[in-house]
Parts: sequence; structure tokens; C-alpha cells
Amino acid sequence: MITGANSGTGFQAARILVSKGAGVVMMNRSVEKSEAAIAALKQEFGREVQATFVRLDLASLDSVRKASAEVLATLPRIDALICNGAIAQVARQEFTQDGFESHLGVNHYGHFLLCGLLYQRIDDSNGRIVVVGSEGYKMGLKTIQFDDMNWINNYHPNSTYCHSKLAQMIFAYELQRRTTEAGKNIKVYVCHPGASRTSLINEKANVASRLIFSLMAKSPMVQTAERGAYPEVMCATTKNLEQQAYYGPSGLFNWIGPVGKCEIKPFVWDRAVAEKLWAVSEKETSIGWQI
Repeated sequence: MITGANSGTGFQAARILVSKGAGVVMMNRSVEKSEAAIAALKQEFGREVQATFVRLDLASLDSVRKASAEVLATLPRIDALICNGAIAQVARQEFTQDGFESHLGVNHYGHFLLCGLLYQRIDDSNGRIVVVGSEGYKMGLKTIQFDDMNWINNYHPNSTYCHSKLAQMIFAYELQRRTTEAGKNIKVYVCHPGASRTSLINEKANVASRLIFSLMAKSPMVQTAERGAYPEVMCATTKNLEQQAYYGPSGLFNWIGPVGKCEIKPFVWDRAVAEKLWAVSEKETSIGWQI
């Protein structure tokens, strides 16, 4: 299962997996784009490709609940849930349907709820949760802004994006700890795509951000979306990986190059921050995790 799988690294991850015979469930907001993505996979690999989709809007907790209910009603096992979907660099502040700052709401809260609702099925399947982070996690505040989670007083498109990706990674490592301590079957892995040619920087970004990325994308400092998908595919399938690690391109600035273990900054491991973020996230998404 892959969120945000109708384009970019999510689609390329789906493409790699179905090419090896895996069944893939795309979890996307757009029905039209999902149907087009599945049609493209069938055209390339044949009509027998096992690719379906469930409509999921990470900006709506109600949509997350409905999608999770559909998954639990139709899928007896989940080998891996790849939390790939994301938004970035939204120039003018936006809020989700539930009133959250959009980056935090989509990138963190939506996935936090989705993982919680599907946790038992993944555990029963001896499965994995793969959280796709970002090197941006170390470019922002380096902690969680608990006193203003919606960034009402200091909104900035890059800072809020970095904040949301840091939240995702803190959540993932805290989930690792709790799952290990409880003796559960789930494995949790964290990765990042490096600098990849995707549509993540889109029309909602300001002109400067779009221009800079469009120029970078033409340079050797940015890799293909397919190469950007390698870390999440590896984390979803490869045996004997370390959980307390951070996988991604290991070349120049961790933007490109072969997939390897990358440095984790110590502030990601702050247990007090992690426990507080977990409590806040449970409250905001109205879920009580059962681990």
C-alpha cells in the first residue's frame, strides 16, 4: 500500500513493485489520476497487473477513516504500508478540513491516523510501515512548535514543510520504540528520496521556489523519480535492515547517489518531544493507539 502513488516517487515505487509481481494498492485523492496511473502500469506490464486504488485524502481525517475501513474490509493482509504522500512549499497558508496547518495535517496527522487504524492488520501480517521523511527535517526549527502547531504567528512555506517532515520522523522512531518494547511483529523504517524530479513543488509554491527547482531539476544534482523511489522500495522489501536508521541517497548532500544509511541528527531522538507529539497527535486525530 502506497499513499500518493499516482505520480512521482510513489508511482515509481508502485511501478517497481508490480514489475516484480507484487500487488499494489494506491491510496490517492484523485480518482481520475489513479485510473490513469493504473492504466499506464497495465499498458507497460500487462493486463494481469495487480494494481488497484482506494480514494484517500490525507487532508481529511474523515477520508482517512473511510479509506481505512475499506482497506480492512477488503485486504486480509498488508505486507507494507508506505507513507509516501506529501505536500510541500505551500506559499499561502492553508488549513485542512479539520483545521490543521496543511503541511502538518497532510504529511503527519493524516499518516498518523492511517497507521494507527491499520496497525493491527499490518502486525497480523508481520508487515512493515515505511515513513518517507525528508532531508528538510534538519533545515527548520529542529523541534516541534507545540505552542503554535498551526504556525499562526510565524508561517513560512519552507519552515512548516520542514516541521511536518520532522514530525513524521519523530513519530516513526517513537513507533519503532513502542512496537519493539511491546514485542510486536511490525517493523518500522524511515527513508528519504533525496532530490528527485517530481511534482512535489507545484503551482501552490511561490514563483521563486518553482523557478529554483525547475533549474535544479535540469542539473546532475537532481535524480529521477525512479531513483528517488529506491529507498522506500528497499525499506518495504529488503530483509535484515536496521530499524534505527535513516535510508536514502548517500552521495552529494544526500541528494543523489546509491541508497545507504544517512546521518540522523540527535534532536530526532528526543524522547520527551516524541512522547508529547504522540499525545498531541492522538488528541488531534481522536485515536487511541493499541500497541
